[in-house]
Amino acid sequence: MKFETHILPKPLNTYIESIFHFKGFIPEHSIERVVPTGHIFIIFELDGIQRNTFNNDTLEPNGMFSEVWVSGMHKNYLSISAHHNSEMLVIQFKPSGAFPFFQQPIHLLNNTVKAATCWFGKEIVELRQKILKQSTSVAKFKIVDHWLLKKMNMTETAGKEILNVIHLLQKEPLTQHQEIINSYPKTQKHLISQFKKYVGLTPKVLHRIFRFNEILHRIHLKEKIAWPQIAYQFGYSDQSHFIKEFKEFSGFNPQEFINFDFHKGEPNFFPLDKKG
Repeated sequence: MKFETHILPKPLNTYIESIFHFKGFIPEHSIERVVPTGHIFIIFELDGIQRNTFNNDTLEPNGMFSEVWVSGMHKNYLSISAHHNSEMLVIQFKPSGAFPFFQQPIHLLNNTVKAATCWFGKEIVELRQKILKQSTSVAKFKIVDHWLLKKMNMTETAGKEILNVIHLLQKEPLTQHQEIINSYPKTQKHLISQFKKYVGLTPKVLHRIFRFNEILHRIHLKEKIAWPQIAYQFGYSDQSHFIKEFKEFSGFNPQEFINFDFHKGEPNFFPLDKKG
């Protein structure tokens, strides 16, 4: 499989986590679970294959997507299709980075997967056609950079106080949550309204998502996992609280997660079948 990651130029690297392009992906499964990460994505399908989302309980298809779509910030996991010989280009925004490009309150994207034309009109489909005409990843990235720079409104960015709160949410444990909120110079109500506008999710939910992804990262690196130690280390009140939150974000309890060997693969994607 070909996988290329773009080195982002300034000022795009302030707002965008990554842009990547892959081709020739051959999964060993047809449905995978994606856990929330605190990011917004614009996803370009470059292979003509229709994608699906699925009901998390029944795994019946409940959404169909082609060409370009946007996945907003999610509080819970998603079940999505995986396909042979996939080719996609993905823009991953930083937690506060999407607003200058969407220029709409980001909470409107929460828990949604929608056609990108809902947000950008036909220009996003025209951009996809330009990307398709390019033969190399570098050329595709150049086209995307040009569009993003043209689309970006640098007067519509989150203030330093919001960025500082987000930085602390990513860096500090959840036990410090109230101290982080108190560090904001205005009221908690104002903070939440700013988060809805620029981030989407509330500070508390985003902090919990950051914590869960750090746990997945730690599990991925460990050969032997002691769940009580992890629960204590990450500030859960007890192990039942830890298990409840683990299942809320992943759909599995910790032991099921290990039994299915999910800790050995990608930290955020878990195959639900092996049909290929």
